[in-house]
Amino acid sequence: MKKEKKKVKKIKNEVYEKELFKLQLELVKLQEWIKHKKLKVVVLFEGRDAAGKGGVIKRINQHLNPRICRVVALPAPTEREKTQWYFQRYVPHLPAAGEMVLFDRSWYNRAGVEKVMGFCTPEEHQEFLRSCPEFERMLVRSGIIVIKYWFSVSDEEQERRFQSRLEEPHKRWKLSPMDLESRSRWVEYSKAKDEMFAHTDIKQCPWWVVHSDIKKHARLNCIAHLLSLIPYEDLTPEPIELPHRTDSTGYVRPPITDQTFIPDIYP
Repeated sequence: MKKEKKKVKKIKNEVYEKELFKLQLELVKLQEWIKHKKLKVVVLFEGRDAAGKGGVIKRINQHLNPRICRVVALPAPTEREKTQWYFQRYVPHLPAAGEMVLFDRSWYNRAGVEKVMGFCTPEEHQEFLRSCPEFERMLVRSGIIVIKYWFSVSDEEQERRFQSRLEEPHKRWKLSPMDLESRSRWVEYSKAKDEMFAHTDIKQCPWWVVHSDIKKHARLNCIAHLLSLIPYEDLTPEPIELPHRTDSTGYVRPPITDQTFIPDIYP
């Protein structure tokens, strides 16, 4: 007899919004600490299609300075990039001092989609599993903080999200041919993920798994965990008093008819 899953009580919207804003304020403090201490932080977001990675990244980045915290989501490699050392196309996007980079998918494409879809050879896949831990240890030794998140979503919830993307026009762009293909390769992706974890879940930068069947819970839990991994202090500046504006005596504005305005479609 199949055991029924225990239903998890979802957080109320007003509680979620309140907690999210509190965490986002802490992210601003973390940002200022990263800038002040000249830290270099890399956060990788991996997981199945429709697992909720983008939603978490969006909430992390929402109120941060894009000059300090930036998102990297690379397209498919060009023909030239395919001939490079595998990690070469990712290295230019690594942070300098005082920066945090959020990778929306990363070099782990080789262990997932490339492996399952046959975009790399078995030899290339095996070489990745051997070299990736050394690559990441090298990053850590150079002073980069590397944090890796895997978003775990159930088969049923992923299917529900795929269906919603079909029904909602503003989400259809999220359904790529690769996403559709992944539906029929659930087991292959699971095996690839298990093999990836076996080789790359290392002490210097372990994998952190995020339960993501409930998006709002996943967002709050992931942000709270990220904040817990980097000790920081509150460097919020003192309240600023705005200076008085200078007198505009003698300044004559040009005629308003000299400027071209957009139409006021909305009142």
